[in-house]
Amino acid sequence: MSKISICKGRPREFDLETALAAALRVFWKNGYEAASMAELTAAMGITKPSLYAAFGNKEALFHKALDLYEREKLAYMTSAVEAPTARAVAERLLHGALQMQTSTCDPKGCLGVISTAACGVEAEPIKAEVMKRRASSEAAIVRRFEQAKADGEFPEGLEPAALVRYLFAIMQGMALQGGSGATCNELRQLAETSMAVWPTK
Repeated sequence: MSKISICKGRPREFDLETALAAALRVFWKNGYEAASMAELTAAMGITKPSLYAAFGNKEALFHKALDLYEREKLAYMTSAVEAPTARAVAERLLHGALQMQTSTCDPKGCLGVISTAACGVEAEPIKAEVMKRRASSEAAIVRRFEQAKADGEFPEGLEPAALVRYLFAIMQGMALQGGSGATCNELRQLAETSMAVWPTK
């Protein structure tokens, strides 16, 4: 565990990863713009000078929180592309999204969706970064589905990119519904229905 000491008056030591995880939960719950510095420092258990010294400004803190979110919460997306078939890729993606929304430990919704939905002009760089990362994830799945198409897994005329957009729309819909109070069973039915209409030859 990394620890850092901030010297301002009496030295104060805190766990860097624990503080960052706390900041992630605040951003995840509120979105970037609505997450105030007061709420962030309170959740992290540090002072504002300590936050600046350890993480930089709010934007830099969000980038580090986004890295943590992708590393820990979206790891299933990286492993999904290794599945043996396109259908298995989709199942892993939907299962991972479902697990995130039915977890009792984390906020509901999607950090990326929440942080871009209500971004004002000042937060445009944040929106651009989130969209850039999302595009990178989508591109990896598109490449995997293009291989599946070449292997003859899809019916004639189906476009891999369109199918990926469909999948991501379902996953984002699950996040929005999860954040709006949908039950675990309702979200599970959404995932199961999506797989029931999966295109096959």
